[in-house]
Amino acid sequence: MNTASASLGLIAGNRSLPLEFARQARAGGVKRLVAVAFENETDAALAPLVDEIIWLKVGQLSRMISTFTDRGIRQCVMVGQIAPKNLYELRPDLRALGLLLRLKEKNAHTIFGAIADELKKDGVELIEATPWLKPLMPQAGFQLGPGLSAGQKADVDFGFRIAKETSRLEIGQTVVVKSGVVLAVEGFEGTDQCLARGGKLAGKDGGAVAVKVTKLNHDMRFDIPCMGVQTLETCATSGVAVLALEAGKTLLLEQEACGQLAKKNKISVTVVG
Repeated sequence: MNTASASLGLIAGNRSLPLEFARQARAGGVKRLVAVAFENETDAALAPLVDEIIWLKVGQLSRMISTFTDRGIRQCVMVGQIAPKNLYELRPDLRALGLLLRLKEKNAHTIFGAIADELKKDGVELIEATPWLKPLMPQAGFQLGPGLSAGQKADVDFGFRIAKETSRLEIGQTVVVKSGVVLAVEGFEGTDQCLARGGKLAGKDGGAVAVKVTKLNHDMRFDIPCMGVQTLETCATSGVAVLALEAGKTLLLEQEACGQLAKKNKISVTVVG
């Protein structure tokens, strides 16, 4: 994909990823960025990084689509999370309500996939953000913090196999293991709480190994696995000794700060797969 583009729409969720994307897109040659932001979700610091920002409530699907069509935007990306509770507490407009009623299963992939279909009906293509984000995705050989012991390497391989299976079953994409035992599997609570739970179950000696993966046929248009400083801080307070990310498919934001945290807390950040 040619990352240089005259105009691009940005559906911006929470945390720092939309800000990082805006910077990378500018560096990649995008001339005009129009962002749709959500009240109580999107960081207001995004505003100076884009040409225009329109604030909506979660569930205002018609306004979101018209924001792009009224401005001649033909392609958009979706980056950053919408907190799961807000997907369930949203007040949908008529278009969003019709979308939700048509879905037999309601999870992030089905909801966002249906949103992509609605955008397409009005001539707006939802595309992957990954071409602009590749510099932030660790590849094979990446390492922060201490090197891994033979036992930790075995746990990373074990955790990778388990995480691939749990993600295939739509349970979760993160697992925490220790000495070949599964301590925690990510559920509805999200990655950070899974890490905290698994780290605690590893006992006073710590040594938990966390692995984050993508699932089979993972749709990277609206769900890019993402880690950052907050993840490393959770690992530090929870006794997680190793954080393994799937190579080339997981974002690691604020890498310099993550490197300092990994060194200070003796946490190994590596890649697998």
